[in-house]
Amino acid sequence: MPVRYAEVDLKTRYEHIALNEARVPGIVGTTMKVVELVVEQRAYGWSPEELHFQHPYLTLGQIHSALAYYWDHREELDIDIQSRLERVEELRGEVEPLSLAERLRGHGPGQRR
Repeated sequence: MPVRYAEVDLKTRYEHIALNEARVPGIVGTTMKVVELVVEQRAYGWSPEELHFQHPYLTLGQIHSALAYYWDHREELDIDIQSRLERVEELRGEVEPLSLAERLRGHGPGQRR
């Protein structure tokens, strides 16, 4: 079960941002990491208002706080984002893609045969 950032007491000077035990910044009261919100903003070009529409459980205050945290810690968070993207590519290289026939039969990971 993911740790909610409200359960972590490593506070920052940003009202809505806390660090987990691995010192990864996240939005208090949620399981969302700051980098997840930033990646969405970059990928889709979403404004804070659009991010709020896509994540109605986040307040605009939480979103703006997360974005402010990112811009104040941009270099270290960009390194984190890059390492996460590289890890995704590594994992993609380790997994054999299913053929169309296998996907149609429903023989994917976690599915019963």
